[in-house]
Amino acid sequence: MKYMLIMRASDEAYAGMAEVDFTEMIETMGRYNDEMIRAGVLVASEGLDDAAEGVVVDYSAEPPVVTDGPYGETKELFGGFYILNVASKEEAVEWAKRSPVTGAGFKTEIRRVTSIDEFPQDNEWIQKERAWREATGQL
Repeated sequence: MKYMLIMRASDEAYAGMAEVDFTEMIETMGRYNDEMIRAGVLVASEGLDDAAEGVVVDYSAEPPVVTDGPYGETKELFGGFYILNVASKEEAVEWAKRSPVTGAGFKTEIRRVTSIDEFPQDNEWIQKERAWREATGQL
């Protein structure tokens, strides 16, 4: 089963990270990533650019409203993610507990990634997506 570990942090937590030596942070995260690679559970991992560089598309109006970041209403920002292929939610939790990015203001949300196999296989759109995934080596 695949699980996404969604890395979240408050503005204060992000500000505190600015004080950490970048090379040290890369090394610390690299060791964590390497541990998951050696265990054979890491599928993908990416960090995200500063929220001030992003935009939000809000669909509560017609046409949708596009707002530039930063997002004043946000209490925690989504800063990056891991996708792990593990046997259970409990195993995903154990990997999240090992994260080197910890402390006040940091959280990891864990959500199962649904598989294309869980959708109706006789649906035209699911069949098209499956064909695309097969053609691109994703199945």
